[in-house]
Amino acid sequence: MTSMWADLELLVDSPSSFTAKPGERGTIKDKAGFNAGEDAVALRKAIEGIGTTEKTLIDILTHRSSAQRQLICQAYLEATGRTLVDDLKGDTHGHFEDLLVALATPPAIYDSHEVVRAMKGVGTTDSTLIEIFASRSNKQIKDLCEAYLAEIERKLTHDLKTEISGQYATALLILAEGNRDESTNVDEEKAKEDAKTLYDAGEKKWGTDESKFIDILCHRSVPQLRKTLVEYKNISGKTLQESIEGEMSGLLEELLVAIVKCVKNVPAYLAERLFKSMKGGGTDEDTLNRIMVSRSEIDLLDIRAEFKKLFGYSLYSAIESDVSGSYGDCLKIICGGDD
Repeated sequence: MTSMWADLELLVDSPSSFTAKPGERGTIKDKAGFNAGEDAVALRKAIEGIGTTEKTLIDILTHRSSAQRQLICQAYLEATGRTLVDDLKGDTHGHFEDLLVALATPPAIYDSHEVVRAMKGVGTTDSTLIEIFASRSNKQIKDLCEAYLAEIERKLTHDLKTEISGQYATALLILAEGNRDESTNVDEEKAKEDAKTLYDAGEKKWGTDESKFIDILCHRSVPQLRKTLVEYKNISGKTLQESIEGEMSGLLEELLVAIVKCVKNVPAYLAERLFKSMKGGGTDEDTLNRIMVSRSEIDLLDIRAEFKKLFGYSLYSAIESDVSGSYGDCLKIICGGDD
């Protein structure tokens, strides 16, 4: 898997999903000539008629931006006295319902619900927590935390502390503060110094000083970390990812590797997550829904390109062979085309 991250030198100046302006690399855009009231009426007819007209639900919810969908939700509530989300839940079911509800939910609230779901019940779905906190920008994380506080009436970090432990918890809680440095200036000396600190804390010594890895990887800006990855390879002869995989284990390893992958290329990291959600015995629909919806206005075009590059076939064809019916149709429209 390492070869895909080999072109480190090119990395330092390439664009990053953390700073992408919404809408530039997404598959879903604002609809021109949009009318929330008309859409609300059409949805209401589709839901209240005899048998739900799935096609109408899909057509409207996949061809409006998230901001427009919120205006539809408002118009729907005003017209019916019910929320669109509740009506979708009452009228559709299974993964298709989950997908439509995701589309009708504001992004920060959707992320917050995914975090709640990851912490619910026995055991924690750590892979979901890792994906969300490693791939979101500071602003997205702060919005998520606000949404969580508004709904649950406790701080997210408070609840995370009861679910997770050890150095993994230390690292995840730093990310959940949403305070990663956002400066775009790269300090080359600092990158060399950090690379050496990481090398001394890992490859060079017996036992690993995990706290150094956590401090640098969870606090430094993305451009700064990109430069540090280049310097690390120069000192160590290995990539930082290889060193982490060799030195650590368990959830901390999984989290730090995810951070390194996202620093390099969020779309490639998420393409890999999508691939894993569809390969083998069953489909992980929760991951599939979350990535497709949450990235549909950010970088889904880039995720598609990376998917094709990494796995040799298109994301669209992967979805087509993995899921079917209205659910599959809806995902394919969000995907936005075949590559």
